[in-house]
Amino acid sequence: MKVAIVCDWLVTYAGAERVLEQMLKLYPEADLYSVVDFVPEKQRAFLQGHTPHTTFIQHLPGARKHYRQYLPLMPLAIEQLDLSGYDLILSSSHCVAKGVLTGPDQIHISYVHSPIRYAWDLQHQYLHEAGLDKGLKSWLARLIMHYMRIWDTRTANGVDYFIANSHFIARRIKKVYGRDAEVIYPPVDISKFQLCTDKEDYYLTVSRMVPYKKMKLIVEAFNAMPDKKLVVIGDGPEYAKTKAIAGPNITMMGYQSDEVLLEKMQHAKAFVFAAEEDFGITPVEAQACGMPIIAYGKGGALETIRGLNAPQQQDNAGATEGSATTGIFFFEQAIPAICTAIEQFEQQAEAITPASCRANAERFGADVFRQQLCAYIDEHLSATGGADNW
Repeated sequence: MKVAIVCDWLVTYAGAERVLEQMLKLYPEADLYSVVDFVPEKQRAFLQGHTPHTTFIQHLPGARKHYRQYLPLMPLAIEQLDLSGYDLILSSSHCVAKGVLTGPDQIHISYVHSPIRYAWDLQHQYLHEAGLDKGLKSWLARLIMHYMRIWDTRTANGVDYFIANSHFIARRIKKVYGRDAEVIYPPVDISKFQLCTDKEDYYLTVSRMVPYKKMKLIVEAFNAMPDKKLVVIGDGPEYAKTKAIAGPNITMMGYQSDEVLLEKMQHAKAFVFAAEEDFGITPVEAQACGMPIIAYGKGGALETIRGLNAPQQQDNAGATEGSATTGIFFFEQAIPAICTAIEQFEQQAEAITPASCRANAERFGADVFRQQLCAYIDEHLSATGGADNW
């Protein structure tokens, strides 16, 4: 059986690349395809020796730094990849990878991190954050997104089976494509984050400093609680203005090494998370260290955190309604909501143990991901006669 693995772009090692890494471990002889490949040499270990086949965008002016500006060309680019010689195509897609052209005798399974976020329900949020609310550039961006939606919907027909990275994304897939999706949670490298029961008197938040992560909001909330300490790790466009408003009880550390991050995660009393994420890897890593989570109760967080005050939760990773709690939710991205959740946590902290946090995190290990993905692929190859024919 000849296998091709397709991803959107390769520029760093983050959440989507962790999924790709595990796919390559399942199919080490597969060929790898990507719109562009600009991964720095020091980060290329996850590719496991594969040299990706790329598109014409790889060679366009300024693509290394500004590949996203070629988004209008990416549908055309991904369709130029010739995958006609493969039996099984696995795509890892949050933009255009699922749009590769396949034939009736090929099986295309697409692991979707999200339908194109900035083209669908988050279009208005992205336009606002990019300063494209009005003017000629705004209308040009809206026109591009209009055509991206048409293309994205049409190419869903070329996918035989969809996998979603959370039930939240499965609902988005159903809404956008009208298709059902199996849920297989993305892999988290639990082995890098050891359980620690020795906690200190500070809260922690870790993220890229970009608007939708709501890091500035968390800092403002702790400004309103000067008796509580907060450590902030992460860098990005909003770092300077967030640091400028941080009170004396807040330590802004910027970018830190993995060693420093692990040490802070192991000893913090709780992790604060205010973004609406499709899945959210960092809260799982924090739980692996035995850290409770205080999180915005929307999106993937409802599936990875067992909240004391949670609505009825669903998942497919082995937890039950009786599983031990691992955090507290707040249901509004606002300062009073965060403050109330912190107060509730401090009143009920004894109900959340480091061991229960670690046990919950272990449901999302890389080995679990590989087992579930392998079983899913085998099942659907058998259902289509692929296992017999290949």
